[in-house]
Amino acid sequence: KMYLPLVAYQKERTRAPIVHRSTGGSEMVLVAEDNEPVRILVRNILAEYGYSVIESADGEDAVEKFKGSVNNVHLLLLDVILPKMDGKSVYEEIRKIKPDIKVLFMSGYTTDIVQNHGIFENEFNFVQKPVMPHVLLGKVRNVLDAN
Repeated sequence: KMYLPLVAYQKERTRAPIVHRSTGGSEMVLVAEDNEPVRILVRNILAEYGYSVIESADGEDAVEKFKGSVNNVHLLLLDVILPKMDGKSVYEEIRKIKPDIKVLFMSGYTTDIVQNHGIFENEFNFVQKPVMPHVLLGKVRNVLDAN
């Protein structure tokens, strides 16, 4: 038998964080994500907060789409592991065209797998999936605003 004390318990209601429009923007973001539902969700979140979005399902397509909008893309939002060309390779290829392009990597894999692909959190802007919309928006805004 186990005896536990009787305690009155009232569950606290938690509220989703409020995302301020200041975390939005009008810049264009190229999103490379092979998981279609995740890509659509990210696109919708960014678009709802004013960003223009170009979508890509693989690394090679991301590079090609970037080449078609070189002067318009302000940020690369790249999954670390992509078909045909991984995220870091995409970034390196695009940097040959536009050296000052900003990048935010994302991944749902563990840190060791991400690091095996050359992405170290102290070197690159990084967000772990799954990510809450307000965290994603804040990170995108921070990367865009960084010098």
